[in-house]
Amino acid sequence: MTCPNALTLENIQFSWPKKMQPTLAFPQLNIAHQQHVFIKGPSGCGKSTLLGLLCGILTPQQGQVSVLGQDLSSLKQAQRDQFRADHIGYIFQQFNLLPYLSVIDNVLLPCRFSRLRKQRTLQDGPSLPQQAKQLLLRLQLPENCFDQPVNELSIGQQQRVAAARALIGKPEIIIADEPTSSLDTDNRQAFISLLMEQANQSQACLIFVSHDANLQAHFEHSVDLTQLNQATGVSA
Repeated sequence: MTCPNALTLENIQFSWPKKMQPTLAFPQLNIAHQQHVFIKGPSGCGKSTLLGLLCGILTPQQGQVSVLGQDLSSLKQAQRDQFRADHIGYIFQQFNLLPYLSVIDNVLLPCRFSRLRKQRTLQDGPSLPQQAKQLLLRLQLPENCFDQPVNELSIGQQQRVAAARALIGKPEIIIADEPTSSLDTDNRQAFISLLMEQANQSQACLIFVSHDANLQAHFEHSVDLTQLNQATGVSA
């Protein structure tokens, strides 16, 4: 039986070491399969901590985090790392691309760490590089960039490479952590539209995190972390 939600967090409480108050405390958060969700809140409200819990990088002192029906607390750290590599694509605020690698090699990095994503990529085409190129073209990156070192690209182009890396191999969950903070308004809106389009094509759940409440209009579902979080003295 398929779990109705892609992500379920119940009775969560998380505290950083040596902190008097918990950073996060809330009774429940459910995000459905293929849902696009905007998570908003100012800096310091616990967004980064929440993403750490969703990815299995952090584990709560109390409560349960289930991703695709898997209770992450039941897995060892290495198992959580592999689960994340197999099922979650992550777009970092600073992109975290490897500057000495080409665009194509950066996109294909998840296929080196996840056999599942490599297999899914090869199901759609004859080779990994060819599938990476097709994905980059759908994200409107010029073909003459594909073999360049990624640090020679503009910020907007690097952002598309980071998105392609997250999307390759069709992970069920895409997390975008403040990915548009360095873009102007027009490029920000264009990128969100492209990201949603590709998430729909992959049938992925999209979790978009930002402090910019103006971006909420692009999403049908939103979570205000300042309202959800019952902790006091939040700091991450």
